[in-house]
Amino acid sequence: MTISLEDAREEFLDYLQAERGSSPNTVASYGFDLKRYVRLLREQGKTNVSDVVRGDVERFVASYAELDYAAASAERALSAVRSMHGFLVAEGLSQGNPARDVPMPKHPQHLPDVLSIDQARALLDQTFAASAAAQRDRAILEVLYGCGLRVSELCGLDLVHVMEGEGLLRVLGKGSKERVVPLMGKASSVLGEYMATWRPLLVRAGRPVDAVFLNQRGTRLTRQSVHAICQRYGRLAGIEGLHPHTLRHSFATHLVEGGADLRVVQELLGHANIATTQIYSHVDLTHVRWEYLSAHPRAKV
Repeated sequence: MTISLEDAREEFLDYLQAERGSSPNTVASYGFDLKRYVRLLREQGKTNVSDVVRGDVERFVASYAELDYAAASAERALSAVRSMHGFLVAEGLSQGNPARDVPMPKHPQHLPDVLSIDQARALLDQTFAASAAAQRDRAILEVLYGCGLRVSELCGLDLVHVMEGEGLLRVLGKGSKERVVPLMGKASSVLGEYMATWRPLLVRAGRPVDAVFLNQRGTRLTRQSVHAICQRYGRLAGIEGLHPHTLRHSFATHLVEGGADLRVVQELLGHANIATTQIYSHVDLTHVRWEYLSAHPRAKV
């Protein structure tokens, strides 16, 4: 049986609305993408579903990039086309789905926000009040930047995870995978002082807690609290919207800029795949270009 692309579009949208109970927004957005799909195929002289091959779908998806649409828009359009052809196969109106194996468009890789070394100094060397909460906050910032922890890993730290004598921190990462990271320099001394002097002031009598970082009630600090702490001290140092993950990105970037091997950085961050860590080599290239432009006498035209 041969069915026109226009009829196929109408039948599929009716199915979404009447049988699937899709929202009006979903039906409208799929309708927009499929109308454009049918129009582009018609311009190529194709009016029936049986005329469509995989290359047609690939060209349709590519047209979104040519018009500077976001990758998410192209992804939605491919989803609409794939769903329509799948529906036609299920209904016996088509022999195959030409969109089935067309890969989803890749989202552009955005470089992470990273502090400059001067910004990191301004953040960590500012004056912290001589109070348990302020000294806890100082230790949090030093450990995030000095050890490259995720905020969930920081909040999950227990006293047994701090191996101060060995200069190590045991971290429970994603998927309950454990790793050991160095605890040295400022991060070590500030954390040690907090644990010895200030943390006991946060502990509540009769309510012992294993967590390293405690709130004013003597319980484990939450991720939301760490976010607020980063924003507050970032603002005081002239850094708006500081996120805990920015400190982790800065940790990795400054290591790579200092000459650390990417495989070592991968281990320290707890990345399962080196490809995840390779974004920091792109950040490093940005640093290299800046150094070149700043230093080379022939860099400026």
